[in-house]
Order: sequence, then C-alpha cells, then structure tokens
Amino acid sequence: MRSERGLASRRGVIGAVAGAAAALPAGIARAAGNPQNQPPHLPEWGRSLGPGVIEETYGTRSRHETAVRRYVPWLTPDRVSSVSFTPLAEMHGIITPSGLHFERHHGGVPDIDPADYRLMIHGMVERPLIFTLEDLKRMPQVSRIHFIECPANGGMEWRGAQMSGVQFTHGMLSCSEWTGVPLKLLLAQAGLRPGASWLLAEGGDASHMTRSVPLAKALDDAIIAYGQNGEAVRPQQGYPVRLVLPGYEGNMWVKWLRRIELGDRPWFSRWETRTYTDLMPDGLSRQFTFVNEVNSVITYPCPEKPLQGRPGFVEISGLAWSGAGRITRVDVSVDGGDNWRTAELQDPVLPKALTRFRIPWEWREGQSAFLQSRAMDETGRVQPSITALRAARGTESIYHKNSIHTWLVERDGTVVNVQIDA
Repeated sequence: MRSERGLASRRGVIGAVAGAAAALPAGIARAAGNPQNQPPHLPEWGRSLGPGVIEETYGTRSRHETAVRRYVPWLTPDRVSSVSFTPLAEMHGIITPSGLHFERHHGGVPDIDPADYRLMIHGMVERPLIFTLEDLKRMPQVSRIHFIECPANGGMEWRGAQMSGVQFTHGMLSCSEWTGVPLKLLLAQAGLRPGASWLLAEGGDASHMTRSVPLAKALDDAIIAYGQNGEAVRPQQGYPVRLVLPGYEGNMWVKWLRRIELGDRPWFSRWETRTYTDLMPDGLSRQFTFVNEVNSVITYPCPEKPLQGRPGFVEISGLAWSGAGRITRVDVSVDGGDNWRTAELQDPVLPKALTRFRIPWEWREGQSAFLQSRAMDETGRVQPSITALRAARGTESIYHKNSIHTWLVERDGTVVNVQIDA
C-alpha cells in the first residue's frame, strides 16, 4: 500500500465541496452534554413522572432526534414539482421511516377521499373492471421489502462532486415494506386479450403522470400497494394506492394510481419522450432503461457524520442495492481503490431491497483517507468507477449514475465529497 502522500500526488481529485463539516472542537463540545445528568449523578429525567400512555394518540419520536427530509430551493422552479431527500446518514438498518421517505412530485400531493377512490382496468382485457379501495383490501395480499430510487439520484454529480452530504448525493432513495395486492391477480380477473404486452399506469394527481410498463413486469412482482411500513401509504407516497415495481426506477411507481390500460405497445407519453431518457455520448438517447443498476454508498463516516473524538476503532457502514436482485458482496477501500476488503452484509439480504454493510477500520490521528464502496449483485453486475461510467455514458445524462462514490476523510476527521480520476 502506498503512502498517503503518494496517494494524494498520483490521483487527481476532480472536485471537493468546501465547508462541508463543522469544526471538530465544536462537535466535541456538543457531544459532552450536561455533567449533572451523567454518572454518578441521578439524571433529571429520572426524578419526575413523564407523560402517560394516552398522551399521544399517534406516537412521535424523541424531541432530540431531529433528522428531516430536506429540499433544495434552486433545484426546481416550484415545490409542487420537486423533490425532498432522505437523511441517509441518520438511518439504522434498511427500513426508511415513512415520515423520512424521499418525495418526488409532478403536481403536488392530492387530497384523495378513500371512499371516492376507484382503480380502473381497461383496454385489451375481456372484462373492464373498476375496484374500490375496499375491493382491493379484500383480495389476497402480500408484504415485501423493496427500495425505491429516483433515476436522477446522484445526477448532479456526473461532471464532478457537487453536493455536500450523502443526503443530497444519494438521498432520493428509500426502502419500505409495501403491502397490497399482486397486480397479476387483478389482471387475471380482467382477463388479458391475445397480443396484450404493455400497460399504461396513470396517476390521480394534477399532472396525471403516465408511464408505460412491460406486461411481463406486471405479471412478475408488481404490487398495487395500499400499505407502507405497517400503516396506510402516506399521502406524499401515493395514498390511498400506488404502483410498486420492485427494482424499476422510481418514476414508474405511479402514485395515486387511478387507471391501468392494457395495450400491445408502449404509449410514449409526454413524460417518457421529454424526460427519463439517457443522453449518450453519440447524441442518441436510451429510452425505457427501467432497472436501477447496482449501487452503494458509505453512510458513516460521511460529511454529515465526520470522525469526531478520539482516533481508534471505526465501523464503516453503508447501504448497497440493485434493481436486478440480491446484493452478494460489497468491498470497501480506504485508499481510493488501490486496496479492497470485503465487508460483512447484515441480515436480511433481500432481493431488490437495501442491504446494510459494515467493516471495521482503525483511524489514526492525523490520517487522511479516500473511502469507497463497491457493490456486486447476484447477476454478476459490479459497480463501475466514475471514469468507466463516463467512458460508456458520457456526462450529458442525469439518470442512472451508479458509479463508485468517494469520501475524503481529512486529517482532522472532517469528510468531504470528492471524485477520483481513476
């Protein structure tokens, strides 16, 4: 392994975000707390009664837990067609709390009365049908854990390091337990006509966003979901019903689903012809690139969670995912990709779900490091370097950026976003 000085001189750091972390002494002071609440003293919260069991009819988290979704004002002209980002650095395990699940809207969030909700299925079917919410809930249900990722996740990083934290480089990503009816059961009731090979899913919001979906996907693992993490789907996530397409890019998971039309070809809606295409170096565009590629990111340490305190043992942790199936391996490097070690995958390791990985590391005082993770899935796909991805895809697209991500750990423990020209 070459020295840190050699690492810095032989690799070109393309970009870094300045001012990404707070000063170390301030962080240590904040972590110290109130000495009167620490041993051997009896803390103040143990000297009086707290609220009773009926004080909160809907539970809330501790007032000391302050992680929130965040919005970038300059990203879009208006909030009704914008995005909020999941605070990945604050997440434990693989499930994203519903209240911290990222949002992406095209016409704001509709207020839908579940009593008035209807789902239509028509087109190339024998029996056009209309389902109420109660009709759907009477049918055999499934519950499965799957991630959802916007295809533009990380899209601002194609040409260089731009954002100052994992919440903004990868935060258009969440993972929930989805409960609902397999779409294939509804299609069986409607009866497919010969030649049907595509379906059009339309949302019930003001934009009436539509997406073309291969029938093969609908008959495989698609879910008409009314439940999320044990309760009703949140309004921002499509209440009362959304489409769940495990492994497919998030814009196809149509929210507030109102109709499904069967046909023998894709519809090429305005959403599909004007957006969600991948511009290639030769000027052509790829369309219908449905599957989110194998990807990973280290969530500790990261710009939001620098290495503060005494040097010593650190457990590097992160998330890996693939729209093609299970994650089978994640390797971690602390020297910018010169050397790799295989991390432990935390159970459960599920198909098309987030997978938590962990690996121990000894951080020495005054040591700088380039942290990277590289994921592999059960199909043999391997996460590429940013250089390899640019060679194949150019820099004009904003979609499906799944390259290896680099955090630079500075000598004082602060962490910044950089890209290594490898």
